[in-house]
Amino acid sequence: MKIKTLGIVSGRRWISRGFSSISSQPLRVCVVGSGPAGFYSAEKLLKSQQVAEVDIIDRLPTPFGLVRSGVAPDHPETKIVVNQFSRVASNERCSFFGNVRVGTSISLSELRQLYHVVLLAYGAESDRVLGVPGEDLDGIRSAREFVWWYNGHPDYSNLDPDLKSIDTAVVLGQGNVALDVARILLRSTTDLAKTDIADHALRSLQESSIRKVYLVGRRGPVQAAFTAKELREILGLKDVYIQIQEADLLKSPADEEELKSSRIQKRVYELLSKAASSSDSHPSPGQRELHFVFLRRPEMFLHSERSDGKVTGVRCEKTILKANGESGKQYAIGTGEFEDLECGLVLKSIGYKSVPVDGLPFDPHKGVVPNIRGRVLGNASTDPAIIEKGLYVVGWLKRGPTGIIATNLYCAEETVASILEDLDKGLLTPTAPTPGREGLVQLLDSKNVRFVSFDGWEKIDAEEKSMGSLKNKPREKITKWEELLKAACQ
Repeated sequence: MKIKTLGIVSGRRWISRGFSSISSQPLRVCVVGSGPAGFYSAEKLLKSQQVAEVDIIDRLPTPFGLVRSGVAPDHPETKIVVNQFSRVASNERCSFFGNVRVGTSISLSELRQLYHVVLLAYGAESDRVLGVPGEDLDGIRSAREFVWWYNGHPDYSNLDPDLKSIDTAVVLGQGNVALDVARILLRSTTDLAKTDIADHALRSLQESSIRKVYLVGRRGPVQAAFTAKELREILGLKDVYIQIQEADLLKSPADEEELKSSRIQKRVYELLSKAASSSDSHPSPGQRELHFVFLRRPEMFLHSERSDGKVTGVRCEKTILKANGESGKQYAIGTGEFEDLECGLVLKSIGYKSVPVDGLPFDPHKGVVPNIRGRVLGNASTDPAIIEKGLYVVGWLKRGPTGIIATNLYCAEETVASILEDLDKGLLTPTAPTPGREGLVQLLDSKNVRFVSFDGWEKIDAEEKSMGSLKNKPREKITKWEELLKAACQ
């Protein structure tokens, strides 16, 4: 059944179109997480199973995951994929349940009793830690927190980083997220004002005193993890002085071998080399600065007695690269030489981390759910491994926080193929009576959980676009939980 609702609803207000007249019970699937991995999986399941019912639940009132809260505001072309996801959500056999948190609103075990298949796609909502002294000083944040702040995620609308009283920031990491946060710090706010950046972040950036950003990586330019497209964009920022030390661009024979095997890395290295050779020796008056710092790793975070617990710098150890004998991959080792970078803000872009829910097998070291092609393993140490019947995983929770949006498409294909294979083998028994959507609504109602339907999201969407049009923006994001829930039921 397809459920039509008015924004925030309880089960008693649920208006049903009724069940399909098909004689056999449909395959009932619950997808936990409404980001790209979840929506790609839902789309493939709906296309492959003409009688399947797919429910997508998310702890936020808003769908689309990192497309909404992770993609940079000045990258609107990347967000076009939400049109495809909206078409999936409007399918008669698909429903969205926002404001529903697994582990609080409903347990994983309860979901497994309601559905033939539970597919976990909730991604990574925490961060890796460096484990170096001073990491808890004020002024040190993860890049994820900063990204969620400027993208209007309701959990971080009150983050309020101090950009006004400092002039230098250090970004630890050299991937695309690191480039994103550095670019947002350095980009003209006149340009940002035309994007869907959160209003609180725009105001803070307009008052920012930051003029210099260090982008620090423990390995060299050959091993930098950002893509050529992202690098080209930040190198082309107006009124930004780029500094790259020529000495950092010297290549070893091992570096040469790496470049031969990767066209992408070769292009990145070429762009860095060109930027280094074409840059002026000193910044012009008033220019903001971006310094690429290679072959350095943080040893400790600094503060002074007068800084009142706030970070004042990063002590970095110089590194050299050593090849791993088995893989040939180069890794950084310390040299015992140190240097300090003064700063008032540190953003750690060293990787996202998934978190488990009760009843879910989880590998805390790798930060993923143990699985074989998306099938969750109950006990990975046995031979053969024990498969958790009807429980699957996709996206970052399956493979770790790597790749771009499109990577989730291929990841979803693999997991859905496993589901269909198990269905063909009779392992999922869709003929057995399973409450599915109707049971979920009843259970949420019994717990007084008021969920946001896709109709409710469309009301939020319309309100944001309406407010944005008054400011010549694509949308003005609603960033408070209570205001999102209020907009959903208007």
